[in-house]
Amino acid sequence: MAPPPLRGILETAVYVNDLEKAHAFYAGVIGLERMVTGDRLFAYDAGLGETLLVFARGQTAEDTETPGGVIPGHHSEGPAHFAFKIAPEDVEPWRAHLEGSGVAIRSTVIWPAGGTSLYVDDPDGNVVEFAAPALWPNFQE
Repeated sequence: MAPPPLRGILETAVYVNDLEKAHAFYAGVIGLERMVTGDRLFAYDAGLGETLLVFARGQTAEDTETPGGVIPGHHSEGPAHFAFKIAPEDVEPWRAHLEGSGVAIRSTVIWPAGGTSLYVDDPDGNVVEFAAPALWPNFQE
């Protein structure tokens, strides 16, 4: 029996040592709007129906009781990776913006399908990718 269809990825999470430094990067440099502020996480609008969760490292390993139920504990050691979708014509403007904001481009990759990715590090060493199509078969213009 085939599984029911998925509608995409709702949340992507990274773990950081300093939420305020992460906020300076994700809101100040990247321009994401913070939707939720808490002691252990900030949540950012990452596009229509998509959320970037930035958790304080070490604050989420245990289960968390909420009025609606238990959120299972989760955590990450070391750097994580995720990618923002960008338009092909925005690769160079993103490069200029990041470099102008003091963020070093760690790598640029031209993919066999023709897309381009820019890689940078957030303040905690998480690898943040800015990816323009075509990259994956399901990520086209």
